[in-house]
Amino acid sequence: MHHIPLLDLKLLYDRQAGEIRAAMDRVLESQEFIMGPEVAAFERDMEAFLGGEARALGCSSGSAALVLVLMALGIGPGDEVIVPPYSFFATASCVALVGATIVWADVEPGSLNIDPAQVAAKITPRTRAIVAVHLFGRMADMDGLAAAVAASGQEITLIEDAAQSLGAAYKGRRSCTIGEAGCTSFFPSKNLGCFGDGGLVTARDEALAKRVDILRKHGAEQKYFHDVVGLNSRLDALQAAILRVKLPALQGWCDERRANAARYRDLFAQTRLDARVTLPADDGPDGAYHHIYNQFNLLVDDRDGLQAHLKAQGIGTAVYYPRPLHLQPCFASTGAQPGECPVSEAAALRALAIPVYPGLEPAQQEAVVEAIASYYA
Repeated sequence: MHHIPLLDLKLLYDRQAGEIRAAMDRVLESQEFIMGPEVAAFERDMEAFLGGEARALGCSSGSAALVLVLMALGIGPGDEVIVPPYSFFATASCVALVGATIVWADVEPGSLNIDPAQVAAKITPRTRAIVAVHLFGRMADMDGLAAAVAASGQEITLIEDAAQSLGAAYKGRRSCTIGEAGCTSFFPSKNLGCFGDGGLVTARDEALAKRVDILRKHGAEQKYFHDVVGLNSRLDALQAAILRVKLPALQGWCDERRANAARYRDLFAQTRLDARVTLPADDGPDGAYHHIYNQFNLLVDDRDGLQAHLKAQGIGTAVYYPRPLHLQPCFASTGAQPGECPVSEAAALRALAIPVYPGLEPAQQEAVVEAIASYYA
């Protein structure tokens, strides 16, 4: 019997416990809990991490970040937003919340990221934005998506849903710096996670950043004077202080995840399970993608049976995602039918994520692969 969790947050916390407690104490002593200097300092830290390519604005969650961007762009009823159906719920729900129409574009078989060819086929005169989800830590084909937009001859905003990809890159450019706007999450399980909910908007255009800034503070540039109807969607100072401690370690954690992924590839290569287990897409033949493996997501035969087998051996796993978004009852109004997005539907039946977190020991990885091999034996 093993004890290998899907994610060991305590392991990472123990590395920085003293610094984190000191940062929290600093906020407690200041008694400034909403916005303030800690949030402003974290935003500057994030802008530096992104190479000065975009403004960074903290908010209450990754979901709120998506809503804020859509609101700031003036997207609403009558507008269409193209999204992938194989993603976390918020990718599509935020479009519905602003009253816009969801248009589904299936994902690529290898990366499981939104397929530029599918996007090109779904663009209409009403298309206002495309949400490019960088799933599991590997960025979407940003050049392909930009080419689809250019071919349409329309003004369409490319929004990066980077909730799982902070630290990833595409052709040398960091996640959150290529699209007109980026949205990320600091949910505790993310590769940069806080101690609750938190999120961030990035914007390459200063005017867009200013609109997001106003919208996250009830639509008021000056307190009690409201130019527009906004949200209460501010990043807490305590969370910002925690994230300031963790941010300098992020690149190292990403490197550890990449090393763990490489070790898994070597281990699986020795199992002859190619027909039963499909490994996640890598950096690509030309190294265009710098994958940071927020999840190491397999596509496997008899997924539910394998998951039960691993659980019985004390190995943590997770299913991302068991039902694609276009088949969720709450989105029935989109009119999507089974078979409409076949790649997403097939992935939902076969996906199983295994541990890949920083600090995972080689012997633990060997145990995971041995347990998978024993199931199919």
